Amino acid sequence: MLDFMKTYEDQTYALLRIVSGFLFIFHGWPKVETVMSGEGATYVHYIAGPIEVIGGLMIMLGLFTTCAAFIASGLMAVAYWMVHYGKMGGGWPIDNKGELAVMFCFVYLYIAAKGSGIWSVDSRRG
Repeated sequence: MLDFMKTYEDQTYALLRIVSGFLFIFHGWPKVETVMSGEGATYVHYIAGPIEVIGGLMIMLGLFTTCAAFIASGLMAVAYWMVHYGKMGGGWPIDNKGELAVMFCFVYLYIAAKGSGIWSVDSRRG
């Protein structure tokens, strides 16, 4: 039925990688700002913020994509289990506000498995 979409498979995958990386940068930026301000920063801000901003940039650009996406996926898995599931009393992701962490986790796991694809620095490097 939607066979015409097969023609754009590589392009839609590249858009998934680029847009999810872009969003990950903005997901981590408030943590980096907290660290830079020095007000109320915890170890989570120091660890997760830079991984989200730098990892998001690397994924968006397609630079060392497999490694960056794998680390980002692991970070989001830990974030879900420690923060959303652990501190918010378990339950479903929609109930404990963990749906974004779960989505990032599995999108980045897919990107780590598939690689950088087209429109990436990795594909230019060979």
